[in-house]
Amino acid sequence: MRLSQAFQPTLKEVPAEAQIASHRLMLRAGLVRQSSSGIYTWLPAGLRVLRNIANIVRQEQDRIGGQEILMPTVQSAELWRRSGRYDAYGPEMLRIEDRQGRELLYGPTNEEMVTDLFGGTVKSYRELPKMLYHIQWKFRDEIRPRFGVMRGREFYMKDGYSFDLSYEDAVSSYYRIMLSYLKIFRRLGVQAVPMAADTGPIGGELSHEFLVLAPTGESEVFYDAGWDEIDWDSIGLDPQKEEDLQKLREIVKTTYSATDEKHDLSAWEAVPEDRRRGGRGIEVGHIFYFGTKYTESMGVEVSGADGAPLHPHMGSYGIGVSRLVGAIIEASHDEAGIIWPEEVAPYRAALLNLRPGDELCDQLCESIYGRDPEGLLYDDRSDRAGVKFNDADLMGHPWQIIVGPRGAKAGMVELKHRATGERSELALDEALAKLGLA
Repeated sequence: MRLSQAFQPTLKEVPAEAQIASHRLMLRAGLVRQSSSGIYTWLPAGLRVLRNIANIVRQEQDRIGGQEILMPTVQSAELWRRSGRYDAYGPEMLRIEDRQGRELLYGPTNEEMVTDLFGGTVKSYRELPKMLYHIQWKFRDEIRPRFGVMRGREFYMKDGYSFDLSYEDAVSSYYRIMLSYLKIFRRLGVQAVPMAADTGPIGGELSHEFLVLAPTGESEVFYDAGWDEIDWDSIGLDPQKEEDLQKLREIVKTTYSATDEKHDLSAWEAVPEDRRRGGRGIEVGHIFYFGTKYTESMGVEVSGADGAPLHPHMGSYGIGVSRLVGAIIEASHDEAGIIWPEEVAPYRAALLNLRPGDELCDQLCESIYGRDPEGLLYDDRSDRAGVKFNDADLMGHPWQIIVGPRGAKAGMVELKHRATGERSELALDEALAKLGLA
């Protein structure tokens, strides 16, 4: 994309309504604009980040047998009455009525809808287990929406739902998905620690929330340094092997982690002092096992091996995709702007032409840009070099390819790594090879 043509309106001034870094930087970098209280329009660069996160989630969920569906945003109130949650959910639920007088709601979550879908389709134990998920917009009427996309009213979320024959099978599904989540967050470039959590309005008896460490987090967290030391990519746990899931359960059981709500002082004192870590955390995911809570209340059964009907055991698994955009920025920024992890960034690199109109600069930039016009943001504007440097740092692309008249004459470019600030002058072929563009 050529920046002269891009719809990416950056701001020099810090917006008065933005209280935290991610909100300020998302507005300043041209990722979102507020439409109404707690509701945002996603601009092209922000939407690219949102899609990159969603695609990583899809890839990792598909690897463990997840199947993607897409359920509607508007649901029937009758479904929620069947589960007993319609009146209990509270004022966060947006209740509406259509022209026929039918009661509807804008879905804050999808347990009822997916249980009804499953119950109308799956009839035998032979068809289990099943794991269904979707990535869809949600709405919860927060009384005080704040912090930009971190606590908005409309948000983009991945919901997953598992169906199993027994408690033991359901717990295996629970830890299989936990392992998948840990790999997802690793790919997103954030350190997310699973912590025992309350089940809240979803209900159930087993629950963990995943918190990204950031100074502006809403929860105080306490955890063993072991969580920082585990590389979930190379640890070698196979989500399809029961013995590996048992190893994960043991890690969770023996490696302390808790928010202030669940903090156990006696257990904390058993952690060696030099291994105690603390800070603030932002919730970006939450998983629940709730057994037959919904299949019983909604009358969903399958026939067992002996022909007798049974209620499948369920779990639900959420990741806040739009919230993660803010959480990643909170965990990865500096005074100059955003520092995107490679797999999340809207563009692989910013290509800065420091002298548009100079024949050699233009030729070299066009040659580079032509190699990956989808993955490069080409700053071809006539602005001063300082403006281009400031905007490139603000937008946070992992790399900057800097082309000036002196280097262009020698066939050289300057390469800047945004995360470290390291700059090096390289021959064009060497720079392209480093970026995978050769």
